[in-house]
Amino acid sequence: MVEPAENEFLGGLEARSKRANHFFRTMANRPEVLKTFVPLYGAIMGPGAVERRMKELVYLTCSYANRCPYCTAAHVATGKRAGITEEELRALQAGENDGFAASERAAIQYARELTIAANATATQAALRDHFTDEQIVEITLVAAMANFTNRFNNGLGLQPEA
Repeated sequence: MVEPAENEFLGGLEARSKRANHFFRTMANRPEVLKTFVPLYGAIMGPGAVERRMKELVYLTCSYANRCPYCTAAHVATGKRAGITEEELRALQAGENDGFAASERAAIQYARELTIAANATATQAALRDHFTDEQIVEITLVAAMANFTNRFNNGLGLQPEA
């Protein structure tokens, strides 16, 4: 892992968040990637056509399916701030969809299929009942980002900060 004193951009990220971040410290081994990753992540996970709660449901669905402890820990916290309950978290972790609104179920099923099969032919059509093309692209970007970070963290054995 790179130390913040070794990379000005990393140092700024950690200064703003006021905590160490293993993901950023590891990605800082490729400084140009870290510099471009942060705005891409912000563009996908920030304000858009899809509400924050839905984005967190999708991210958590992928992270649970991939058994990514790092992303799960981070997104349980942000998911709770977006209104996801403990009961809903347990349902996502168990791969269950009951108790969610129809639009949420469609996005969860889509994200799960996309994660497991790398395509979502069986569930993509259900999204059209609830979402615009722009929203479907955004949901797909969230799932793709989750799968990217899950694989980065799992591949390198990153664990959540203590």
